[in-house]
Amino acid sequence: MTQRVLITGGAGFVGSSLALGFAQRYPNWQITALDNLKRRGSELNLPRLKAAGIEFVHGDIRNPEDLDPQRLHPDLILECSAEPSVLAGYGSPGYLLQTNLVGTVNCLELARQTQADFVFLSTSRVYPISYLSQLNYEETETRFQLQEQQPFAGVSQYGIAEDFPLDRARSLYGTTKLASELLIAEYAEAYHLRTLVNRCGVLTGPWQMGKVDQGVFALWVARHYFQKPLNYIGYGGTGKQVRDFLHVEDLLDLLDLQLQQLDQLQGETFNVGGGFENQVSLLETTQICQEMTGRAIEITPVPETRPGDIPIFITDSRKVMSQVDWTPKRGIEHTLQDIYDWIVREEDQVKGIFL
Repeated sequence: MTQRVLITGGAGFVGSSLALGFAQRYPNWQITALDNLKRRGSELNLPRLKAAGIEFVHGDIRNPEDLDPQRLHPDLILECSAEPSVLAGYGSPGYLLQTNLVGTVNCLELARQTQADFVFLSTSRVYPISYLSQLNYEETETRFQLQEQQPFAGVSQYGIAEDFPLDRARSLYGTTKLASELLIAEYAEAYHLRTLVNRCGVLTGPWQMGKVDQGVFALWVARHYFQKPLNYIGYGGTGKQVRDFLHVEDLLDLLDLQLQQLDQLQGETFNVGGGFENQVSLLETTQICQEMTGRAIEITPVPETRPGDIPIFITDSRKVMSQVDWTPKRGIEHTLQDIYDWIVREEDQVKGIFL
């Protein structure tokens, strides 16, 4: 049976990757990618979407009229649109709030009117900054490392689990996503919708137009390739802050399995990330990039920590792995190599984005 799929943020890194992946796996699906093209570089994905037979709609989820149920009428909405930067909320929060909160309401209204299934990409940044900053960690030669004993429930050497406390501030960005999660649960209950929430950690891979405040691993590879400087920001400027990351193709694999089991998984919330096996510091990322590119660049220490920064975050994805037959297949070196190979292949297109 043909599936009508609407992917919001469909020209962005995650949305376009999922659109292209599902189009390849399910040629009979009618996939529509809706995007406002605000993110620099998203326009580069339009020829790729067209070549795959994916319809592109230039629209904005802030505008209800752009989500016309008569025109779109999806069976499934993959809500990938977002202003994804934590720092964005500290300057001018209006666009952030309108996109990440009001936009989700508009997407839910479309789901209500069409009875579409609704899969929402949330974020690990729903967890409070003050609690994440109090985690017990030790400093090794190249990274910060979580200790076994921790002051809160929901954290272990495997990282942050879904039962980590939520009762403190988390940034305006994180709050818009958590508020959206609550609204999704209410719409699901009131209007009998099948919904699913994935709290994603750092996602990366080819075609991510990385910036300092979002998409840092793609940026790190690109700056090494193009020999442009970087900074180690915060925590003494050592570059020892740690994240885990997930290749976007691993996210595609997970979503494919989740959609096949949506009856069993509906209403669930999962932490989704690379996990314990795919954690890396910026300093270690630099070492990998130097080996991969054969190039060293200037990296300036900036000791002062920015608002919203945290020293370490690892996603504990054991819940989703226990309910879905899924585990990340692409490791750190594999993922960074994929990004490097893409930059080399598409250098003429992407150098203007990264320089």
